[in-house]
Amino acid sequence: MAFAETPSLIVLLCSLVTVFSSPVPVDVHHEAREEITTLSSDQVTSFKPYTYFAAVASSKCDANSGFTTTASGGDGGDTQFWYVGYDPSLNTVVVGHQGTDADNIQSILVDADFFQDELDQTFFPGIDTSIKVHNGFSEAHARAAPDVLAAVQTTLADHSGASVTTTGHSLGAALALLDAVYLRLHLPSSTVFKTVGYGMPRVGNQEFADYVDAHVTFSGGGLSRINNQKDPIPILPGRGLGFHHPSGEIHIQESNAWDACPGQDNTDERCTVGAVPNIFVSDSDDHSGPYDSIVMGCT
Repeated sequence: MAFAETPSLIVLLCSLVTVFSSPVPVDVHHEAREEITTLSSDQVTSFKPYTYFAAVASSKCDANSGFTTTASGGDGGDTQFWYVGYDPSLNTVVVGHQGTDADNIQSILVDADFFQDELDQTFFPGIDTSIKVHNGFSEAHARAAPDVLAAVQTTLADHSGASVTTTGHSLGAALALLDAVYLRLHLPSSTVFKTVGYGMPRVGNQEFADYVDAHVTFSGGGLSRINNQKDPIPILPGRGLGFHHPSGEIHIQESNAWDACPGQDNTDERCTVGAVPNIFVSDSDDHSGPYDSIVMGCT
């Protein structure tokens, strides 16, 4: 599997939502009260296997020795390519999603459909109707969700006690976050989950961000949202449209230091919202990385 993602997507997406990316007043309830901390070199290195999985190009997946694929699918258009497999070194079932293919108009239209809607109760039974998410992301997720769940269940049956990790870059990270919510509702409560997203756009409203923090970010393996320098995608869609990030941000500085930014949409200048207050000070080249020397996309 080798998927392309180019800066032309970013230019298009930014042009669609520039008006909505302006800052909004800070909600003190969600303002960080903890200190920003810099990750150690060992902590940074610990993310590398997940970075390879998020990159999803076959040569990079092979870098995680022993990984075996259970199933894969998607068409690279309105249904992003995905795969499910098992990594014995991490004892985890991995669910990886493709980012946007800028050469495929259907893929781009998924990003452009940024109106909010309720989550489908078929896939998210019992979830509160106040929780709303990006319609394009939600519909793309729904097209693959049953097959992804079946593949995860099959893999867990073969590897009792394994955890489940969802990961992806850009649009793929958004789908991974939706998977983190979805799979929890359909797998045994004893299952341990971890989500690692790279260059993740905002996925839902404040209620969604709060739900994610309560059920994903601070549960099991947690949520890590890794943003590189002045990447514009994590500030889109804008908060002016009612979109909010959950907690879990790690921001890579120009010095290559990785800073953990507590809280939702932390406005400190060492974090993405503070460092990239609008797209005019962003750099689309930062979207693909590097993330600890790994660049997303085809090789």
